[in-house]
Amino acid sequence: MVAVRPAPLDPADVALALAPFGSSRMLPRAAYLEDAVLAWEREQLFGGWMCVGRSDDIPEGGTYARSVGEYGVLLTRAAGGELHGFENACRHRGHELLPCGGRAEDVKAVVCPYHAWSYRFDGSLIGAPGYRDVEHFDKSEFGLKAVAVREWHGWVFVDRTGRGTAFEDHIGALEGVVAPYDAATLVTPVAHEYDVAANWKVIVENYQECYHCPMIHPQLCRVSPPDSGENLDPDGSWVGGWMDLRAGAETMSLDGRSGGVAMARLDEREKRTVMYVAVLPNLLISLHPDYVMTHLLTPIAPDRTRIRCSWAFPPEVVADERFDPAYAVDFWDLTNRQDWAACESVQRGMRTPHHEPGPLAPDEDGVYQFVRYVAQAYQGGAS
Repeated sequence: MVAVRPAPLDPADVALALAPFGSSRMLPRAAYLEDAVLAWEREQLFGGWMCVGRSDDIPEGGTYARSVGEYGVLLTRAAGGELHGFENACRHRGHELLPCGGRAEDVKAVVCPYHAWSYRFDGSLIGAPGYRDVEHFDKSEFGLKAVAVREWHGWVFVDRTGRGTAFEDHIGALEGVVAPYDAATLVTPVAHEYDVAANWKVIVENYQECYHCPMIHPQLCRVSPPDSGENLDPDGSWVGGWMDLRAGAETMSLDGRSGGVAMARLDEREKRTVMYVAVLPNLLISLHPDYVMTHLLTPIAPDRTRIRCSWAFPPEVVADERFDPAYAVDFWDLTNRQDWAACESVQRGMRTPHHEPGPLAPDEDGVYQFVRYVAQAYQGGAS
C-alpha cells in the first residue's frame, strides 16, 4: 500500500525509527497519543488490505457489516458461495444497510432499514418504493459501490479505498508459511472480545517480541523458551517469526499437553514450533501444531483497541463430544490478560510529560520490522 501523504508527525522524529537496527528508536510519542495520527492511520494504513474476520462469519445467504475508520464495509454471500464486498451505504440517502457488527442470515435480499430500497447479493438494485413510474429512473445506475474483497485461508480481507497493492504482493511468501495449517477448514468454537486501553501499535509491538516473557509470562516460559526461535525476513505487508516448544511439550497450554491432534500436513519442525505472524495492519495469527489462534484488532481511539481473539481447531476434533478447547483457551486468556496489562501500562507511561522513544534491544528485531513498516508509511512512502 502506498500512502498518499505523510502523517501529521515531525519528520525528524519519524526518521529516528528508520535508522539501522541497533541505533534506531521507537515511533514518536505522538504516534500513540494523538487523534490526528489515528485518523491518518485509519485512512492510510487501514485503507488498503485489512482483515475483517473469518469466512464463516458470512454464511451463504447472509450479510455482515464491518467498520474501521470513517465508513464501513458490507459483505454478502449468495447461495453459490461467492463473496462480495460493498460500501455499507444505501444509494438513496446513504443510510447504513447494516449496523457495524450486524449480521443478517437466511435473507433473500439486502434491504435498507430507512426507506426499504433493496439489493441483490451482487449489489444490484432490486427495487425502490415509489419509483415504479418515475421516468428516467434506471435501477442499473444505483447498485451498491463495490470494494475489493479476498478470502485467504479462511480469513476475509477488504481493500476499502482501492489503493492497496495486489493481494498476492500484500501476502508474499507468507502463503507458504500458512498453507500447511489448512486454516480454511478449521472450526472456531470459542472467541473472546477484549477492550484494551492501549494504542493498537503497542499491542502489535508486544506481539512481536518475547523479551518481556521472563518478566510477565511464567506459564508461557514453562512450555516455550523465551529466547528460542528466529524472525523471518518479510517480503510483503507482514512480520513474524517462530518459537520452539520445550522438550515434552506438545503445544501451548498450561501443562504443555494437547487436547486435540496435530494438523495433518505439518512437518516435524512445524510440530515442534509455534509461528507468530502479524498480517498488517490488524491480523495476528498464532499457528500452533494443533490449533490456530487469531487476534483481530480494531482501533477505537488512540488509547483504546478492541481485540477479538478466536481459537480454531480441525473439524473432526471439534466434532468429538469429549473435546474441550479449554486447554488452549485458558492458557491464552491468561497470557492475553498479562499482555494487555503490560500494554496498558506502556500507554500510561507514554503520557508522562518527558517521555521519549527508547532504543530497541537486540532481541527486538521483530519490533523493528514493524516499526520500520509504519515509519515508512508515515513518511508517505511504500509501507
